[in-house]
Amino acid sequence: MNDQARRARFGAHLVSLRRGAGLSQRSLALRLCAVAGITTLTRNEVSRWERGGRIPGAWLPPLAQVLGVPLHELEKEAAHARGEAGPEPLDREPDTYVQDAVGWLLAHDNRHGGDHVADAAVQVWEAERGRITGGDKRQLAQVAEIGEVAGWLLHDAARFREARATLAEAHTLARLAGDAPLEWFILDLIAMINVHTGHAGEAMAITDEMLTGRDVPGRVALMARVRRARSLALAGDRGRALGALERATGALQDSVQANDPAFTWWIDTTEVGLHTGETLLSLGDPRAALPYLQRSSAASRDGGRREFGNVLAELTALVQLGAWRDAEAPLLRLGPILRAVTSSRTRVRLRSTLRAIDRDAPAWLADTAHEIAAAG
Repeated sequence: MNDQARRARFGAHLVSLRRGAGLSQRSLALRLCAVAGITTLTRNEVSRWERGGRIPGAWLPPLAQVLGVPLHELEKEAAHARGEAGPEPLDREPDTYVQDAVGWLLAHDNRHGGDHVADAAVQVWEAERGRITGGDKRQLAQVAEIGEVAGWLLHDAARFREARATLAEAHTLARLAGDAPLEWFILDLIAMINVHTGHAGEAMAITDEMLTGRDVPGRVALMARVRRARSLALAGDRGRALGALERATGALQDSVQANDPAFTWWIDTTEVGLHTGETLLSLGDPRAALPYLQRSSAASRDGGRREFGNVLAELTALVQLGAWRDAEAPLLRLGPILRAVTSSRTRVRLRSTLRAIDRDAPAWLADTAHEIAAAG
């Protein structure tokens, strides 16, 4: 079988998998963007894969996840299509390496956290930023997206000052490129960091900008309301915080609109429920927060960073309530995740929760916490 036939066979295999999942090329591209956290993968790229014009590399883990197939099988098929360990195709576009690298970095973060890949992302960001030579809007948008990824990974690695600076510069590039969806995404990330670090006023200013902007899609506004609720809770304004969440929850009932950016696909009932629980925790009401956090924890089973954060939020509420028997199950669930995930942002919270267990919990639970912490 020659090279062209191998690539065509791989493309036909992808077509079969996509159709079996009931997805169009466009819907597959949108779901891949949602899983990987990248906004620029398009239907055209999926079409290139299916024609055998290009064999995906870093996109294989998201493809396996979305299409519901074992990753090792998809990787084996892709390797065969490339001619096993043959040379890279000579017709790679100049930015394909960067796109693949960014996809791999985000896939690693989703599975293991951002600590070990943040520096690599910064290296790619600085190198590509240095290649900017003029006002090419396509290039500006591509580099802005790399900055968005680097900023997110720095945030996950708890390097918040660097994350803010990187995202601020990426936002400027996105604005110069005229890429409004990317601008909104970066603003949302900056607001998220401000909430996480307790800068409620700065987060509210950003959400005001997002909510009053022209032609802001419904789901972008929904994201802004969630961030606004979290910042209002930090300021102790319970009524307005819960009102913002109520409006966000109501917006979930609306159908997804055609002009919603791809990155908004992650917003669902579970995610808004998680933020409702976190808001109530910030307001000092762990009893009201617990049902929301338990549902989010139960819905997270990927063994990666997201499950780590959701289970930890449930554990935090139970510890604040002194519900020691109930706290044992999420504590034990964290054990195997800790061996795989290195997210300093989440581990800071874990250390605080473990200190509270050590200080206040019965000895049997404190001993369990010590064992899990030592194993992780």
